[in-house]
Amino acid sequence: MFKKKKNQVDNNVRHLITKINPKSPISEQYRTLRTNIKFSGVDKKIRSLLVTSSEPAAGKSMTAANLAIVFAQQGLKTLLIDGDMRRPTVHYTFRIDNLRGLSNAVIDSLTFEGIAIKSDIANLDIIPSGPVPPNPSELLASQRFEDGLNHAYEKYDMIIIDSPPVLAVTDAQVIAHKFDGVIIVARSKQTETEQLKEAVELIKRVQGDVLGTVLNDVKKTDNHNYYYYG
Repeated sequence: MFKKKKNQVDNNVRHLITKINPKSPISEQYRTLRTNIKFSGVDKKIRSLLVTSSEPAAGKSMTAANLAIVFAQQGLKTLLIDGDMRRPTVHYTFRIDNLRGLSNAVIDSLTFEGIAIKSDIANLDIIPSGPVPPNPSELLASQRFEDGLNHAYEKYDMIIIDSPPVLAVTDAQVIAHKFDGVIIVARSKQTETEQLKEAVELIKRVQGDVLGTVLNDVKKTDNHNYYYYG
C-alpha cells in the first residue's frame, strides 16, 4: 500500500514539466496558454481561473498545476487552490501535507493567505484541499469561501482553483461565477463532444465565463500535447 502511494506521488511530480524542464516544447505550450488567457480578458483583467473538465481523468489537475507554475515563473504572485475536496491531488503533486487546507479555511473562517503553503517555486503558494468534508459543494457556495477569495485578491496577482468535473458533481457550477474565467480540460479520444458541450452549457447557465478548452493527450507525432481554442 505504501509503495503504491509513493509511486503515485512520483508519477505526479514527473508531470510538472514546467518545473523540471521549463524550456521544453510542452512548457512553451503552457506559456502560450497563459498568453491566450491574458488576451481573453478584453473587457476585464483575468486574475482568477477555475480549471475543470466534463469527466474524471481528463488531466485538469495537471493543467491547473502547470498553468499556475508558468504564471508564477512570469513573476506574478500566484495562488493554486485544490478545490477538488472529493478527490484531492495537489498535495501529492507538490509533495506537501494535507492536514490543513481549503476546508479548514472555510469552516474556521481563516484567511487564504494564512493557510497557504509556500512552494519551492518562486511566487507560487498552494492551498491543499484539507480534510475531506461531508459537504464540499456547500462549503464552496458559502459566504466564507467568497470572503476568503476576495481577501486573496489583495495579495495575489493570479488565483487558480482546481475544481471537480462538471458532469460529476455541482462544485464547479456553484463557484464558476466567482472567477474571472473558466478553462475546461478535455482528453483526446476520451472526452465525448456531447459531454464537452454539456459542460460548457452548465457553466454558462450559472454565469460562468468559459474562456476556452484545453485538449490534451494528443499524439506526440502532432508535436504538441494540448490545443487551446476559444
